[in-house]
Amino acid sequence: MRRENSFRIDVDEIKRLADSTTKLILVNSPHHPTGATISDSEMEALHEFTSQHGIQLISDEVMHPIYHGRESKSAARLPHATVINDLSKAFPLAGTRVGWMIERDAKRREQYWTARSYFSVCNSTPGEILAEIAVRNHSTVLGKTQETASQNLQQLDRFMASHRDVLGWIRPQGGVTAFPWLLTGEDARPFCQAATERGILLAPGDCFDAPSHFRLGFAASADNFPRALGRMEEFVKSWSAKRVTA
Repeated sequence: MRRENSFRIDVDEIKRLADSTTKLILVNSPHHPTGATISDSEMEALHEFTSQHGIQLISDEVMHPIYHGRESKSAARLPHATVINDLSKAFPLAGTRVGWMIERDAKRREQYWTARSYFSVCNSTPGEILAEIAVRNHSTVLGKTQETASQNLQQLDRFMASHRDVLGWIRPQGGVTAFPWLLTGEDARPFCQAATERGILLAPGDCFDAPSHFRLGFAASADNFPRALGRMEEFVKSWSAKRVTA
């Protein structure tokens, strides 16, 4: 994932990197933390390539179907793709600890069940009940996430525009996280650590092998996100002022 490519995957590069020892290709769309998405044609090209070469294609779709531009279909439509998803992101119910896998290959399903028996006995009954209610009402739950994320992203658009002299970013096309960077190119960890003193939680980019970046989530509901942006506004101004003075 490269900034100069707007964090889009390069299907041809993936094909070049794969060799006789490649067992699987794992993709994540909408991508965490950049918010980049994989188009239907790109996913189909990957599926065709992996199918021809006996490589397992796994699509992590925990942010699907939250989009802010071009929408993509689930890879579940592709006969040789394995799809994993859960209730922690698009369904904002991380506490249920419930997820699912779509797998057509019977042998793999049997292997998954065997592996699961070694590290998990059962889910919690309350968690499963809540999960079932959420899935049965998925249109309402996902609609609320989409509405909140879309409204917050509009506010984030304005914030980033007003601080384009300090922060760079590529607008996320899906999901609920963005991956801005400091235009100075410096390590963002001190920036993130200083932000915590203002009650702002950011993830430093070195966690993702991109030190000048930081992850910013915009899924907060009600008035929480506008308040957070207000604190962020004051923080960025004070941070910039200190840099000018120094």
